Amino acid sequence: MTAELSTSAAAVLDPKKVFYNRFLLIVAGLGGLLYGVDVGIIAGALPYLQATSGLTGNQLSSVVAAVLLGSVISTLFAGLLADWMGRKSLMALSGIMFVISIPMIALAQGYGPLVFGRLLQGVSAGLIGVVVPLYLAECLVASSRGKGTGIFQWLLTLGIAAAALIALLFSFRLDLIAKLGDPQAIFNFKNSAWRGIFWVSLPPGILFVIGSLMLAESPRWLLRHGKKDKAYAALLRSRTTAQADLELREMEDVVAAEKTKAAGAKAKESLLRRKYVIPFVLACIILACNQATGVNSIIAYNTDILLQSGLSDLAAHIGYVVFTFVNFFVTFAAVVLVDRKGRKFLLSIGSAGIILSMICTGLIFRSTESLRVDARDAVQAMVSSDQKLTLRYDETSAGALLRNQASGHENGQPTSLVVIYSYGDFRAATKAVRSDDASAAALEITRESCVPIKSSLSFPILSATSTRRARPRCESKMRR
Repeated sequence: MTAELSTSAAAVLDPKKVFYNRFLLIVAGLGGLLYGVDVGIIAGALPYLQATSGLTGNQLSSVVAAVLLGSVISTLFAGLLADWMGRKSLMALSGIMFVISIPMIALAQGYGPLVFGRLLQGVSAGLIGVVVPLYLAECLVASSRGKGTGIFQWLLTLGIAAAALIALLFSFRLDLIAKLGDPQAIFNFKNSAWRGIFWVSLPPGILFVIGSLMLAESPRWLLRHGKKDKAYAALLRSRTTAQADLELREMEDVVAAEKTKAAGAKAKESLLRRKYVIPFVLACIILACNQATGVNSIIAYNTDILLQSGLSDLAAHIGYVVFTFVNFFVTFAAVVLVDRKGRKFLLSIGSAGIILSMICTGLIFRSTESLRVDARDAVQAMVSSDQKLTLRYDETSAGALLRNQASGHENGQPTSLVVIYSYGDFRAATKAVRSDDASAAALEITRESCVPIKSSLSFPILSATSTRRARPRCESKMRR
């Protein structure tokens, strides 16, 4: 009887209600888009931020990880906040946080504002990831709830892909500027590029805030807070009168049952029984293992990984776009298949895909590592008497390092360089630099960049003849 009533009522929805339902899905989709932008935007901006900010490797890692930290913190409290202030209000608040974080990051001139802005982005992402699916589940009719949450996840991956496309546009422009051969112009563009990548992501955040304010509050939240008339009015915005009456009665029954249970009525069956606990624990372990594969780090560092593998800036950004669009289209296929094939089937296929892709990636990197040339002796000879090394890596210095090396590399072919060095027991490594990057700053290797401050206070001053002198190791890789 209920299904027949719902079906017949859905057939006579007036255009205003149809428009509102679509508008609701669009706003929720914008939430997913923002979540994806939060996750994916740093990958395209990181190479330019690394080249112009002067931040250390540890500081850059903190900037990248701040989003994940903020997301973890906010997720813990998102449910409580949603129950306290309402779903609509929390959606708007999370969007405002995102909007505020953009100028904070794009205008940052130091480490602190960058980390705080990224942390704010993470808090926004964590809130959006909880409250938007919750809002959809409580506001959509039963027949559209799966579609709504699927659209949220699908547009989340679209947000990651959009962030990659934005970075690719800046990379195309950088490629044109690099052909002019002006190092200062290249440096200036890189400095504006990472800021511009963040600025471009601002409009979707503003639209999400405006759209959230135009939506009705969740009718279930309103009813739980004793606002029956407002709950009924919220239902009428997306449903016929018959549907609204039926759903309101169902919600009242649920609320009454919750109050009865809270008043001391015994639950018929404990959730701590083995048949519930074991599947729950297994699900948590599977999800934890899924995250332990490092997918979030791969997304955040994807462009940087491709750069260090020897690709040019443009090729690395193209690779990141391909990666994100594969993710996007596979997510679309999963949304289509989830109700047909089931969750377990997709989980098994996805896990097998992770294993296969990691094996293939390992083999590819193993073949790339075979091109490595060890030039430690040549680099060690450049270390000054005060145990410092300044090395500008260009075509000339690359030729000097590769001279007399039985590497088989052809002269003029771009190479990448990483120097691994140590002071006593403390080890560090430089970022990868390419011989054809005219704007790359000279590599600076000092004792302070490797030895912790507390240790350096009692660490003896090293001399050129000390057995604990700097021991850099150079690895020069040719780009395929």
